[in-house]
Amino acid sequence: MPIPDYQTLMYPVLKLAEDGRTYRFRDAVEILAEQFNLTEEERRELLPSGSQTVFDSRVGWARTYLKQAGILHSPKRGFFEITTRGKELLESGISRIDNTVLEQFEEFKEFKSRKKKKDESDTTETTEPSIDSDQTPEDQIASAYRTIKVGIQKEILENIMNSSPAFFERLVIDLVVRMGYGGSRSDAGRAIGKSGDGGIDGIINEDKLGLDVIYIQAKRWEGSVGRPEIQKFAGALQGQRARKGIFITTSSFTEQALDYVSMIDSKIILIDGDRLSALMFEHSVGVSTAGVYELKKIDSDYFEEN
Repeated sequence: MPIPDYQTLMYPVLKLAEDGRTYRFRDAVEILAEQFNLTEEERRELLPSGSQTVFDSRVGWARTYLKQAGILHSPKRGFFEITTRGKELLESGISRIDNTVLEQFEEFKEFKSRKKKKDESDTTETTEPSIDSDQTPEDQIASAYRTIKVGIQKEILENIMNSSPAFFERLVIDLVVRMGYGGSRSDAGRAIGKSGDGGIDGIINEDKLGLDVIYIQAKRWEGSVGRPEIQKFAGALQGQRARKGIFITTSSFTEQALDYVSMIDSKIILIDGDRLSALMFEHSVGVSTAGVYELKKIDSDYFEEN
């Protein structure tokens, strides 16, 4: 199942504390992950900043909002427990808690009012989620980041298709060097485009010492690349007694082509247009940094008293 949003998590967080015990936040996260049957992949999914998992972040915001409404409180750092108000809310028979439910409490209304006034008077970014949003601040940042990334990757491919074959060749050089292959750029530049032998466009070093080599086929393509083209490339590798190759295209590969490379002895990596643009985005080839935003959190060690 998808990772629940922070409002969906409010009721389970409060229900967990119904027994009156004081819960450590980390323990609560593990218990709730089990309750929602999250996979290991879902548990490990990180925010774009890489500083925290998505599920941890959402449980944390659910706890924060419940505390703002006086439903939970923290007896000490990193722990929480239910309040009398929280018990009364559960005893009312409620089955879901969200921001609308929390608005019945004056403390939450005051919190919402403070936040609204702050948002109207402060041009800096707010640190709390929108009261009417299912997304935490980190979720909103991640969503915006993905939107920007998809748009830029689309523009990358459009620019590649409008470029010359020689420019695409230089682009491939820049990318493989930025990824750590090909030795220096001058070495890679001498290698790419020199072979032209049986479907091989170039040869680059796998490492800076040249202990192994990788053969490359890099073509702009109109339509899916099929198995025959990959077979031709694989045959060229065999003719060179080569074991590794990269086939780069601006389009896509057919299922037959993908199945073929999984069955042969040679190691051939297929990079389609989507992956090519993603790699260029990741390694800053053809894109530049427009701005950097630091996500900060409390340094708990700083506030520790001996």
